[in-house]
Amino acid sequence: MEQHRTRPPNDGRRRGNPARAHLPPQARRRPPGPEAGRGAGQGRTVPQGPRLPGPRLTGLGGGLFCVAAMFLLGCLDQLLLDGSLPVYGLLFLPVCALTALWVRPGDVLTAPVAVPIAFASGLFVVADGREGMLGRLMGLATGLATQAGWLYGGTLAAGVIVLVRRVRWVRRRRQR
Repeated sequence: MEQHRTRPPNDGRRRGNPARAHLPPQARRRPPGPEAGRGAGQGRTVPQGPRLPGPRLTGLGGGLFCVAAMFLLGCLDQLLLDGSLPVYGLLFLPVCALTALWVRPGDVLTAPVAVPIAFASGLFVVADGREGMLGRLMGLATGLATQAGWLYGGTLAAGVIVLVRRVRWVRRRRQR
């Protein structure tokens, strides 16, 4: 028994774009960039601000980057400098800035949340404590109390960077 088609054949036309429906399928595709298909000097060029180098991480990726970086820096600090807390705090500041800069614009507000968690993850390795898990936890609590300035400074730096990026992103979206 022969099966008949229940849908009309797809001839390439789209409902939302009747002006281009008469063109062949290759010509209906949009050009790859904003300047494609324009002659030299035609069209409006939008000035681009400075581009931030580096990857664009999701919120989770930014948090994982920050936690992993601080844990590795804590291990390195413990190996080379016998757990120097001021050095660890100083290394925390650029990690905060990189995390705030590398998170993609849609997830940028997650960076200041991940930064204190990352500080604690690396401090767990660096903090002085007696042997055993309870001693480590006591050392972590003491380290958090004595190194709160670094923690607040790094979180504040990440927060300021994030707010500036967010304001610029919202302004660009409104202009479009």
